[in-house]
Formats: sequence, structure tokens, C-alpha cells
Amino acid sequence: MTGYADDLALAHLLADAADAVSTARFRALDLRVEAKPDLTPVSDADTATERAIRTLLAEHRPTDGLLGEEYGAAPATGPDDRQWVVDPIDGTKNYIRGVPIWATLIALLEGGRPVVGLVSAPALGRRWWAARGAGAYAGPDAAGGVPIRVSGVTALADASFCYSSLDGWTANGRLDGMLGIMRDSWRSRAYGDFYGYMLLAEGALDVMVEPELSLWDVAALVPIVTEAGGTVTDLHGTPSPTVGTDADQSAVASNGALHADILARLGRPTAR
Repeated sequence: MTGYADDLALAHLLADAADAVSTARFRALDLRVEAKPDLTPVSDADTATERAIRTLLAEHRPTDGLLGEEYGAAPATGPDDRQWVVDPIDGTKNYIRGVPIWATLIALLEGGRPVVGLVSAPALGRRWWAARGAGAYAGPDAAGGVPIRVSGVTALADASFCYSSLDGWTANGRLDGMLGIMRDSWRSRAYGDFYGYMLLAEGALDVMVEPELSLWDVAALVPIVTEAGGTVTDLHGTPSPTVGTDADQSAVASNGALHADILARLGRPTAR
């Protein structure tokens, strides 16, 4: 195991606490849902889950920095450039409608780059995790994990292509490229959120793309996909996530073999 073994073990502990909170509120009749300033929904489960994670991090890693979707950033106070990045419930819209495809995302960044990632989807009974140099794994829990690997598909005509939605691609002028990929691929589905990336890491599909997301949406996914042998960049081919920012960014994830083709097909935006 690498030097991140203790951090990965802590990530599992954080996920255990998060799962206990989020699972208890899933499909609760008294679930409270509000709209944030950007008009995206937030439930009392989102905020309670993040508070549970913050409490444990304050106990176990008091000098590390922390960025959470619901409560913002707390700077590191120690000498190391370490920051935990948390999305307490990725897929809140699914969560509040009773759809079981949602997860807690937990990442550790060093120097702005993700080195540990864990995704826990308790309603699916599954987790995915990875640490830099240690491979990627999936299973019901830490004890039941097995190695995972991306597919060996080399042609788009044989590939399963995944995306979040078409709205953002219309807005950024790349809808024509997206539709071309969908026409030329063997199969296309919009699983959305974390799930497409995890299916990619397992080799169940071959490409996952999103036009706009935040650091907490992608940080935990990157180590899992890359340690499984895949590639994650933005639309310009720069490794994702963008270093040192929680601003909106894009993500193109693939098994590696298809990456250059997908980037070329999405290309530059067309005039609108």
C-alpha cells in the first residue's frame, strides 16, 4: 500500500458516517428541501451529511484544509498543502425524488491534485475508491473490495458513451459534436453525476463527459478513473480538475484509448 493508506482508511470512516446520515433520511416523508442561490436543490440530508464529515475531519485531520459543497472552505493550518474536498450528496435531485443513484464523494488533494478518492453509494450497496499508485477498487465496503479496470475498447463504433444531459452542450456550442458522438457510438446513455465515471472505471462503459461541474463534483472521481487505467481531462485536454479552483469546469473521462478521438470530435464550439 502507498503512503496514503491512513488517508484512505479515514475516507472509509468518513463514508461510514455519511452513509448513516444520508441513508436514514432517504425517502423520508419529512425531508426538507430548499433552493440554493443558484436554484439547485439542497436537502437537510445534504447539510447533515456534510456536518458529520466535518466533525470527523476536525478530530482526525485538524490541520488539513477542507472544501465542502454546502459549507464552503476552511483553510489548512498545517505545513502540508492538503485539502479534503467533499460533496455530501452528489445527485441531490435523484435523492429527493427517491432515485437510488446518489453518493457521497470524498477526495484528498495535495498541491491541488487529487491523490485519494472515494465514492460511496449506499442505496446501491456499493463503493469505489483509489489512492495514487495503489490501484482502484470497488465493493460493498473496504473489506470487500476487488480491483477494477477500464475497458480495452479502441473504436467509438464499439463504445458505450455516457453523458450527464444535453443542456450544457447546447449552451457551450458543442451540441453538434455531442450528437455526432452519440450517432457514431455503439450505445449512448445519460446516467449522470458520479455514476457514469464509476461505470467507466469498472469497464462497463467507455466514455463519460460533462460540460460544467465544480471541484467537489469531480475531485473524488479522478483518482478512481486514473488508477483504473483511464484518463480525465477538461475539454481542452488539460488534466482535470483545474488546479486550485472550485470554479465551474468541464470533464472528459475515457478509457484512454478513445480520449483523443472524443476531444477532437467535441473540438471548438460552433457559432450559436
